[in-house]
Amino acid sequence: MYTTIFYTILWLYVFEFVLSKTLSYMNTMNWTNELPQELAWIYDAKKYSESMDYEKVKHKFATISWLISFFTMLLVLLLWWFWYLYDFVSLFTTSELIRPLYFFWIIVFLQTILSLPFSYYFTFVIEEKFGFNKSTKKLFFIDTIKSILLSMWLGAILLLLITWIYLKTWNKFWIYSWWVMTFFSIFMMMFYSSIIVPLFNKQTPLQEWELRTAIEKFATSVWFKLDNIYVIDGSKRSSKANAYFSWFWPKKRIVLYDTLINDLTTDELVWVLAHEIGHYKKKHTMQMLAFSVIQTGIMFYVLWLALKMPEISYAMWSQTSSFAVWLVAFWLLYTPISIVFWLLWNILSRKNEYEADEFAWINFNPTDLKNALIKLSRNNLSNLRPHPAYEFFNYSHPTVLKRLSALDKIKK
Repeated sequence: MYTTIFYTILWLYVFEFVLSKTLSYMNTMNWTNELPQELAWIYDAKKYSESMDYEKVKHKFATISWLISFFTMLLVLLLWWFWYLYDFVSLFTTSELIRPLYFFWIIVFLQTILSLPFSYYFTFVIEEKFGFNKSTKKLFFIDTIKSILLSMWLGAILLLLITWIYLKTWNKFWIYSWWVMTFFSIFMMMFYSSIIVPLFNKQTPLQEWELRTAIEKFATSVWFKLDNIYVIDGSKRSSKANAYFSWFWPKKRIVLYDTLINDLTTDELVWVLAHEIGHYKKKHTMQMLAFSVIQTGIMFYVLWLALKMPEISYAMWSQTSSFAVWLVAFWLLYTPISIVFWLLWNILSRKNEYEADEFAWINFNPTDLKNALIKLSRNNLSNLRPHPAYEFFNYSHPTVLKRLSALDKIKK
């Protein structure tokens, strides 16, 4: 039976790759060198041509990196390297609690090393070519080291807890693991901006009096108590603009990228805030948290059911029913379910974006809302005409054209 499971793992991995590449190819079918009529009021011919060049370069780069990643993983599976790695780790410890930790630490480290050249090329060649990169090589490598250490230690805490639960509470493994992940998700929602972000970026209270006054005036008009408005130094890495709103119970924080402040007018920036407050007023944060919690619960329940099948671990050519190797096999077998959840997440996210736009439209100047969307798309060289299938699978936000069209319907 374990041989059947092994080939199922291979076919699911191949299926996921073929699906993603098929969608990516379909997306290229919408590319054209001539400026489409519906985009003429957003892009001029030169800027549109630049956006298409950007898409083509990214597509070629992604195809090469995906192919290398795909065939590397195939070799790992076919040559039983996961089992050999676990066997190697067993030379250093016999602890069932520590071995999975060493096993995944090595995997994370090797994966980061293998992806490093691609990340470097994308940042300092592609993003540099199109004027987006502002990072230095020193900052790039410091970020990489910080990311490795952070992911390894945060991952270690979670993995040790889940492994301990697996070893000590078999019958209630999925319930306790679910609680741990739910607590971790809530903790990150509350403290990510105040604990994790400062490791990479500097956040300072918004000092610009005119902008701060305009933001506070709008927040008061929609009965939103705003405690903290910060500016983040995103310009030290990229010229792309962004903003986000973090909230959970008493913790509220608006964070504006300094690049966003440079690109938009005061009223357009207030619209960005209005959109983010729309997410809060419509309870989108709680919706997405609830979705994530349900998804995690289902994943751990399926995981618990699969743990009753030692053949899954044997399918990776493990000579024993190893929890660590079994987790890798389960991650690959879980592909069809994860795709369904990914689709549902994107559908819900796109719905929420429309609703947040509607809130901003009703409660603030519609003209500024449209102008901000157009500016952000143009400055980021966004692809405004993706293939519908590619958009359905991969876009968490509707395209700007669809958002503008939805706003026009509200007006009518």
